[in-house]
Amino acid sequence: MLTWIGKIVYWFDHLNLFFFFFINSFYALLLILSFPSIHRRFKELQVEDIYRLLQSDSLPPIAVVVPVHNQESIIVDSVRSILELSYPSKEVVVVNDGSTDSSLQVLIDTFELEEIPIIHPQDLPSQPIRACYQSLQFPNMVVIDKENGGKGDALNCGINFATAPLFLGIDSDTLITRDALLRMVRPFLASDEIAAQGGTLRILNGCEYAHGKIQKIGIPKGFWEGVQVGEYLRAFLYGRLGWNYLGGNLIVSGAFGLFDKNAVVECGGYNVNTVGEDMELTVKVTKLMRPKHSGAIVYFIPDPVAWTEVPSTFLSLARQRERWHRGLIEVMVKYKSMLFNPKYGKTGMIAMPYMLFGEMLQCIIEVWGYIGVLLGIYLGVIDWYFFFMFFFITWGISIFLTIASLAMEITTFREYNMFQHLGRLAGYAIFENLGFRQAYLVWRLHAYWKYFTGSKQWSK
Repeated sequence: MLTWIGKIVYWFDHLNLFFFFFINSFYALLLILSFPSIHRRFKELQVEDIYRLLQSDSLPPIAVVVPVHNQESIIVDSVRSILELSYPSKEVVVVNDGSTDSSLQVLIDTFELEEIPIIHPQDLPSQPIRACYQSLQFPNMVVIDKENGGKGDALNCGINFATAPLFLGIDSDTLITRDALLRMVRPFLASDEIAAQGGTLRILNGCEYAHGKIQKIGIPKGFWEGVQVGEYLRAFLYGRLGWNYLGGNLIVSGAFGLFDKNAVVECGGYNVNTVGEDMELTVKVTKLMRPKHSGAIVYFIPDPVAWTEVPSTFLSLARQRERWHRGLIEVMVKYKSMLFNPKYGKTGMIAMPYMLFGEMLQCIIEVWGYIGVLLGIYLGVIDWYFFFMFFFITWGISIFLTIASLAMEITTFREYNMFQHLGRLAGYAIFENLGFRQAYLVWRLHAYWKYFTGSKQWSK
């Protein structure tokens, strides 16, 4: 019996080793694919006069939709920073999603809001609207006060009020660089096949900022915040950039994403019954448009930047990552018909299978991999060479990819100071695999538990 068990464990361990080698090789492929794009874009930025676009009559209007719930302390600075964005034709739609603090009153007092009739198309369903206001200071700013329905519901309401053909959905605690809209709109001008556009998210923790503007860029000192800096660089600088060549991205961050309003309305808007409304919308739009178009439906460009605050404690980070993974499970189950479906081109044949094996199931496979290696050592069917090879492939390549992302950042956009920040970021990249990675496995496994028990809790 032991012989058969030993053979099963032996082949199971080698299958796991092959799986992680394949997945990490795919990560490396994304990195390789991103190199030409990021360096070409960096060269373009050196000669591009982005502000010439301000005089262009061809720029489409953009609506910035800002959901607000109990954010009285930050909402004024956030709205001011949006109003000051460099873009000739923008409208700002602030949606007060049933706040129980003084968020609405602060907006009324600061921006001289005056109540106006509630007249708008009900293209997307949302909770009842209590009142609508327009600013006497800024005619392009409206504030909608509605019953609480959650972030997706608030975004649907804001889309209904938006008159522009494009809308930017952002979080109210996200700071956007002043020229971000000018940079975000470029792919829409170049192609009529793009339905959504993502930009780079960077971490606000550790930075100095005031009145909605970054004063000094820094690195957070706390471990749980610090490891996320490299993680975000890895995800945005090569992950999403590489996907432009492999069927387009399947996630546009809810904190910073530009969408074609007609495409979003056609597919029914944000789903209020999921905890991953941003990914659900992106996949839904892709499913709608992919059979009609061969190019990238959801595009990513690296230089429009938004700064967002990330969880700073173990518990808050755990709740966020559990929610993210639960949202991923919900989306993959709902849109399983796209998996390995040639009707959806590279999205169905490459992107969706990757999301299944490389993201959704990866945590389960990795846990079983650890168990299998330890059992193989105990039974004597694998040696210590295999043990170290397994952890080199699962951890070492991950460290290399993070360091490579740091190198790309420092040789191109240089938001982080090479001498002040490189050492600490490299340290975080190494220790990401000692503590953070293992905790992340537990959080994602917990997501399965909450999914199968039917939990719809948003987990703030």
